[in-house]
Amino acid sequence: MTFPNTKGCLLVRSRIISIGSYLPERVLSNYDLEEMLDTSDEWIIERTGIRERRIADESQAASDLAFEASKIALERAGLNAEEIDLIIVATVTGDMPFPSTACFLQNRLGASRAVGFDINATCSGFLYALYIADGFIRSAMHRKILVVGADVLSKFTDWKDRTTCVIFGDGAGAAIVESTSEDRGILSMSINSDGSMWELINIPGGGSRNPASADTLKKGMHNIRMKGNETFKVAVRTLEDAALKTLADNNMDPSQLSLLVPHQANLRIIQATADRLNLPMEKVFVNLERYGNTSAASIPIALDEALTSGRIKDGDYILLEAFGGGLTWASALIKW
Repeated sequence: MTFPNTKGCLLVRSRIISIGSYLPERVLSNYDLEEMLDTSDEWIIERTGIRERRIADESQAASDLAFEASKIALERAGLNAEEIDLIIVATVTGDMPFPSTACFLQNRLGASRAVGFDINATCSGFLYALYIADGFIRSAMHRKILVVGADVLSKFTDWKDRTTCVIFGDGAGAAIVESTSEDRGILSMSINSDGSMWELINIPGGGSRNPASADTLKKGMHNIRMKGNETFKVAVRTLEDAALKTLADNNMDPSQLSLLVPHQANLRIIQATADRLNLPMEKVFVNLERYGNTSAASIPIALDEALTSGRIKDGDYILLEAFGGGLTWASALIKW
């Protein structure tokens, strides 16, 4: 799809020019979890595909992880922070309720020219942020945008709940987006939400509905709650629908994709989605066995690893897709 401007020329697309990621040093394996609660390496792998995850230390907040990933993305792009004019951070585990994690990141990077704000779309957050950045680039309102997904879900995990604590990990990924007039970049994006299913994945405490109190702490309302079986069914259906719609909008068939980079939530969800798209797993990038579900950081971390490992080449068609609490889901078709 092309978008003519008022002068009869074609509007530029947005393009990811560099990407970086950061994972905390501490590795928490399934065998470590066996020592903490009633579970086993076999049980976790069978149900999730996860073998280990990274855990932030006590001193690390979301902006610390975002800073490390952003430094790498800036270095790879050959840019300094002063050249960035917008910072969008996708996170549900920000440093504080306010100010925004983007403002902390802006200050630490020294990105004095940049405007910064956060968005909350849980595991779909990076794609939501990319959607916003794409619109700003196409409208020429901003020139160089830093898009970050960063979460430290370990700090909001009930480590006695084996249905959730085995799933989540911490990490950050950052991408720099700018305009291009070449035949490449973001071809199409789709974002969606359905608030009627908010109870499937949530943290009920800490907001204005259930402000922090001794009672909310006692009831564990500041920890992640998830209805796994119901979430699985909805995730597979919505991811298939989002992928097919994005491809149809561009008159493409799944067979034309070079690589699918999905949100790394659960191996069974990824496999089921690939099956519905008739994609062989050789065309799907998976790294959740080492990192678990890192929420908004999941896709940029996977995209970084796919690039650095040579799985993505110039001219490849890449489909990104994510699903998360809200409910939210999103997809993006990119010509690299």
